[in-house]
Amino acid sequence: MLHFDTDYMAGAHPEVLKRLVDTNHLQTVGYGSDEYTKHAAELIKTACGKPDARVYFLTGGTQTNATVIDGILAKHQGVLAAESGHISVHEAGAIEASGHKILTLPQHEGKVWASELKEYIDNFYSDDTYEHMVAPGMLYISYPTEYGTIYSYDELKEISDICHNADIPLYIDGARLAYGLAAENNSVTLKDIADLCDVFYIGGTKVGALFGEAVVITNPALLHHFFPLIKQHGALLAKGRLLGVQFEALFESNLYEEIGIQVVNKALRIRDLFLSKGFKTVVNSPTNQQFIYLPNDIIDRLAKHVSFELWGPRGKEYTTVRFVTGWTTTESEIDLLESILNTL
Repeated sequence: MLHFDTDYMAGAHPEVLKRLVDTNHLQTVGYGSDEYTKHAAELIKTACGKPDARVYFLTGGTQTNATVIDGILAKHQGVLAAESGHISVHEAGAIEASGHKILTLPQHEGKVWASELKEYIDNFYSDDTYEHMVAPGMLYISYPTEYGTIYSYDELKEISDICHNADIPLYIDGARLAYGLAAENNSVTLKDIADLCDVFYIGGTKVGALFGEAVVITNPALLHHFFPLIKQHGALLAKGRLLGVQFEALFESNLYEEIGIQVVNKALRIRDLFLSKGFKTVVNSPTNQQFIYLPNDIIDRLAKHVSFELWGPRGKEYTTVRFVTGWTTTESEIDLLESILNTL
């Protein structure tokens, strides 16, 4: 069985795993106070071009989103997000569980439009009864989006300007950040993201780490007491060195960037393979998630040999499916996928 379900089905990249094994018997202080974690934080600051940023390592994506959003928002505030945003759809109410409402904006292939963001904020404060309503306290976006699409630099800059003019922090979910940065025609760098947003995180779980995410706080006015919030949200690892060692491996020799490039190239090969067979993509994703519109009979026959995800409810005749590549995806697996498609 071939697996293209998601990008976190396997364990750790061999180079990351080797670092974990090599340091396994060491005894260090806990909770991220060790030298490995401190070094990893410095490597990330350098990569971001932000020597004064604060970097924290958390256990997973949902915990990271819940902790950051809860830390930024006042009790009367909510978080703006695309209606298709991960926090809006696939985090089981984690944000609402912390007492904050998600204020949804229309999504356009996963993206938020700057014009609609500004319109929402303007309309909110034009309402004389706004004090009775949940105030927009921050904006959450993903890079890449849940549909694998990316913002251009100009789009991101316009969104950033609107947020900062309205005194609303911009937070970027970077669970798959490496794949956005490696995307074809991408115009955004890691340093651009660090410049344009107030907080973002660099995903490890989906990019070669066994687990873990790195939160980068570039706005010094935000999240002064972030450490205890991490613990409150169950995102603090006692054996914090395990996170530091992994991100040290990812950022010490450009491994994070290399994984992104290799994984995206394989995803684009899968995209081109389906297109060559006459099937259509649902969106033009330049990253490692590819969404294909397939007849149900093809899905049923393909599913006997290949594992992938239905994206949304099954349609009457056609259904959107998602194929995802990861660091374990091989060219031979894609060759085999092509052979299977040729028999259907």
